[in-house]
Amino acid sequence: MFTNRARILVIGAFLIMLVVSANMKVYQITAVTAMFAIFLAWGYFKEGTIILAAKAFHNKDYAKTERLLEQIPNPNWLSKKRRGFYEFIAGGVSLQKQDFDEAEKHYELAAQFPLRSANDHVAALVHVANINIRKSNFEKAKAYLQLTDKYEGKTTAKMKDVIKRLHEELDKK
Repeated sequence: MFTNRARILVIGAFLIMLVVSANMKVYQITAVTAMFAIFLAWGYFKEGTIILAAKAFHNKDYAKTERLLEQIPNPNWLSKKRRGFYEFIAGGVSLQKQDFDEAEKHYELAAQFPLRSANDHVAALVHVANINIRKSNFEKAKAYLQLTDKYEGKTTAKMKDVIKRLHEELDKK
């Protein structure tokens, strides 16, 4: 749960400790220090700043969320679990900026990765359907709403209500 700057500073401190302990021939501490440095470097690529971005997103601080997401060097390197959150949060930020094409792309990708719950997965599908209704792409919207049906028992009442309203809106078209 580090920003990239903090992670690099801590890795730097571990590397200094590694050099000092190796120079003093205390190899057990050298090995442990190397292990921690490698673990932090691994986290830089596999975990990124997703947790911090999720907290900022939850607090509706979209500018901070976007800055934290931009610190991720390559989203493709994130672990599968983190990649879904990355795409979901990036879709939310794009939606707030009213960049609907970018939001649709992120939500479509988020739906392909594991998310925290079935409700989050349905939310990503519903966002894609809603964006496509607004773009008058009704066939794609229907297809994404049909994908939500397999999660019917696992969604909240609020999400079921949103799905019902989208179905009603599609029936009018």
